[in-house]
Amino acid sequence: MQQDILINWSPQETRVAVIENSAVQELHVERALERGLVGNVYLGKVARVLPGMQSAFIDIGLERAAFLHVADLISSVTARHANNASEAAPVLPIEKQVFEGQSLLVQVIKDPMGTKGARLSNQISIAGRFLVFLPQDEHIGISQKIHLEQREALRLRLQNLAQQAVQDESVGGYILRTNGEDASDLELQEDIAYLRKSWARIKDLSMKMPPQSLLHQDLHLLQRVLRDMVSDQTSSIRIDSNEQFQFLRSFAQEFMPMTVDKLQIYKGERPLFDLFSVDEETSKALGRRVDLKSGGYLVIDQTEALTTIDVNTGGFVGAKNFDETIFKTNLEAAGAIARQLRLRNLGGIVIADFIDMSLPQHQEAVLQELQKQLSRDRVKTMASGFSQLGLVEMTRKRTRESLAHLLCEPCEICQGKGIVKTARTVAYNILREILREARQFNPKEFRVLASSRVIDLFMDEESQHLAGLSEFIGKPISLQAQAHLPQESYDIILL
Repeated sequence: MQQDILINWSPQETRVAVIENSAVQELHVERALERGLVGNVYLGKVARVLPGMQSAFIDIGLERAAFLHVADLISSVTARHANNASEAAPVLPIEKQVFEGQSLLVQVIKDPMGTKGARLSNQISIAGRFLVFLPQDEHIGISQKIHLEQREALRLRLQNLAQQAVQDESVGGYILRTNGEDASDLELQEDIAYLRKSWARIKDLSMKMPPQSLLHQDLHLLQRVLRDMVSDQTSSIRIDSNEQFQFLRSFAQEFMPMTVDKLQIYKGERPLFDLFSVDEETSKALGRRVDLKSGGYLVIDQTEALTTIDVNTGGFVGAKNFDETIFKTNLEAAGAIARQLRLRNLGGIVIADFIDMSLPQHQEAVLQELQKQLSRDRVKTMASGFSQLGLVEMTRKRTRESLAHLLCEPCEICQGKGIVKTARTVAYNILREILREARQFNPKEFRVLASSRVIDLFMDEESQHLAGLSEFIGKPISLQAQAHLPQESYDIILL
């Protein structure tokens, strides 16, 4: 399948769209002001050692000193590996390992939060496409998410490839990432070469740069495009910034020469993303409803624990009989579901509620189509068979924030519920509140401040109830519309 990658760059934001079959399949966004520090490598300077807490504060040039615990020193990590992480390994006290004023190579493992500084580790790890490189360790690890029976064979294979890559220097350690389970030897060798080049650059800078210097920054989105997204199916990578094109070309020539020929500078008059209606597809991906070409539609709801997808026939009546109509709708929905998972970057547990099908062969065909479409996803996704209720359970690895969480925030009015109380419900709440206040206080008058819809309701359909309450409490009730107030908000003033 032919794939095109479009990159729209601006100083404040980088957007990347992956196009397959002339349709947007993935959208990645990175904003300059929201980029974290995790993965950055610094030449730090020990500012203070705290034996009582077995920790140290390290100055890495940020506003607040960063925090390093003894458990995150390379000697402690190595000791745990030596003891198979199952026994309590003896660890030297931190005051015997570091001292004030010492220069120390450190990496951020947790961003600063509130009044707390960044959390650091002395064990450097560099992430590649399929591997994580541990230059100070010779541990060979396999992702826990890879099936147990495959791990030993993969470990031996990785060990052999790592030893072939070097001759007169230490091999270093590697961890095979989940998406490297099916990688070829050539792909793993290219990843090893890239990681070792990165480490060589860090070592070289650590000998030249002063303390508090940034030596290595985790790849930003432009570079991750070449590292993670480019495949044999990628025919072109188009970018609309000449400056970033030159930067990306230099990066590709040094680390990923196989991608150089695919890079193209876009100079068209129309905005690059307009070529494939990327902005329009993005807007659709933020909504609940996804219309299918047949007339059916999906309803997608994302909660904290899982995502639910409901399939509906809608106005589709094109098939010869009812069973055929349901089958055609579910078949189209299977492809749409796989695409929406990628486009919205939905992770975790996903439940798809297909329309009930009476014929087993229809269920099998829909499930095969779903699995076929899911196989194109770079993120590992697994789907089970149909349950007795016609549900399909899926799991998709969480790699980053979903598109909705990245681009949106909860509504200030409904607080993310997606619904608000009706004007009549709010009106009745106000009547009860006035009655409650009248039993505790004795004002001359009650004045209601509420939204226009609620006030209009009081002056029309609910005027009799308002007058009845006023007569019952023996106090006048005046109304005042507030255009800025949300429908659920109101205020009762005692005059």
